[in-house]
Amino acid sequence: MEFNEKLQELRKQKGLTQDEVAELLFVSRTAISKWESGRGYPNIDSLKRIAKLYSVTIDELLSGDELMNIADEDSRRKERHYCDLVYGLLDLSLILFFFVPFFAQNTEGVIQEISLMSLTEIALWLRVSYFAVIIGSIVFGVLTLAMQNCEKLFWIRYKNKISLTLNIIGAFMLIISLQPYAASYLFVCLVIKVLMLVNYK
Repeated sequence: MEFNEKLQELRKQKGLTQDEVAELLFVSRTAISKWESGRGYPNIDSLKRIAKLYSVTIDELLSGDELMNIADEDSRRKERHYCDLVYGLLDLSLILFFFVPFFAQNTEGVIQEISLMSLTEIALWLRVSYFAVIIGSIVFGVLTLAMQNCEKLFWIRYKNKISLTLNIIGAFMLIISLQPYAASYLFVCLVIKVLMLVNYK
């Protein structure tokens, strides 16, 4: 008997609906439906709760190969969560630009270190560009942290690329406009992101 068939059988023996099982396991009804139709497997934590709920062992639920696949998928999911956490926090950290003196401004021949909020002696289009890229990165950082459990293919495939693209645009723009401190900060963020992408790919 396949894993999904065992789940259906055990649930029916207990006289439970999918909604009731979802509530007892602290997952969505969609997850239960997916597991019972053979379209996916639960993670290790959910698997332990299933075994406890139905008073069976994990070995009774799964074959050795299935268990290895679940463990591998769970490991990949944890790596993805960790990567999302770092990417999100790095993007969110750009909020410092609004309050910390990362920028240089020439005021009457005197170079001052100021925050982005105080940066006025530059062309309007450049100031707007700074704000657009930095606010875009911050918003994307919030989205990355908020949507760590999102399983949409588009999001999984492109979230890191979007974050890196915003980072590259920001760093390039700051380099050519001669803002070395802010550019260095973004460059460090970029290096960390690339290293994570290489290690967790």
